[in-house]
Amino acid sequence: MFSRSAFRAVQPLKRAALFNARNYATEPAAKGGSNTLLYLAGAGGAVGVGAYFYSSSGSKVEGKAKEALASATGEPKKAFTGGDQGFISLVLKDVEIINHNTKRLVFKLPEDDMVSGVVVTSALLTKFKAPGAEKATLRPYTPTNDEDAKGYLELIVKKYPNGPMSTHLHDMIPGQRIDFKGPLPKYPWSANKHEHIALVAGGTGITPMYQLLRAIFKNPEDKTKVTLVFGNVTEDDILLKRELQELENTYPQRFRAFYVLDQPPKEWAGGKGFITKDLLKTVLPEPKSGNIKVFVCGPPGLYNAVSGNKVSPADQGELTGILKELGYSKDQVYKF
Repeated sequence: MFSRSAFRAVQPLKRAALFNARNYATEPAAKGGSNTLLYLAGAGGAVGVGAYFYSSSGSKVEGKAKEALASATGEPKKAFTGGDQGFISLVLKDVEIINHNTKRLVFKLPEDDMVSGVVVTSALLTKFKAPGAEKATLRPYTPTNDEDAKGYLELIVKKYPNGPMSTHLHDMIPGQRIDFKGPLPKYPWSANKHEHIALVAGGTGITPMYQLLRAIFKNPEDKTKVTLVFGNVTEDDILLKRELQELENTYPQRFRAFYVLDQPPKEWAGGKGFITKDLLKTVLPEPKSGNIKVFVCGPPGLYNAVSGNKVSPADQGELTGILKELGYSKDQVYKF
């Protein structure tokens, strides 16, 4: 787990690297061009899941009206419609081992022609009650499959020591069920809402970031520029790296990713260490550079050092840490 004291200073960066990174963070998006992966010292990683916010507004009547409207307009049916729908039991269809402590779990939706109903950005709440437990365990997860995918939803789950939900999910085998509820709305997104966004993530904090990235780059009308700083402990801990690299290669003038490892292998050519003020000052869009937004998601230590933690799922709390020191305002930062 991160701690403020753990975010030690990085080694001095080469001037050329600093110039190139700051150029990218401030220059306007251009068509074409090539992209050289630039890795800078900076971020460390444990893992974290964005906190959730669930609205209990709505009614069964409204739900039926939405279903009728979707049927009339030809929209796909949604498994999760929010409101007072309640929990839905889904069966685990498939399991894939990603690394030493992470699995990809695929759950079957109630009907093959259904989409999940998850929107950008939102999550789903999972629930299970262990034998003999007084209360059920609830945890939010952001699906990693496309929102248009029919018949299934996919979660990437990292197992935490003494983590009741992650342990339960890792112990599940195909054919078993678990309850879901949602969607749990977070930051409402629309095309070109911001000119440039920055994503600062640690561990499984990448999942809501990836959800946002997918929405931006699959929409030809959305021209948003994106910078990602992604910290992890080891190279094996970098989740969705192949997907992120594909986006970076496809959109070299609009998407840059900076990977940093706390415990890199000898051959690692990227950044080494932890997220620092110098790193974020170098690669993020400047606070006064225009219509920008910085998103943060990761373990508590990452929040403490970079932006400060939320007070509650519905209260972002005050902006503190590195981002405040760099001159960003509370309105420019969102904590998943």
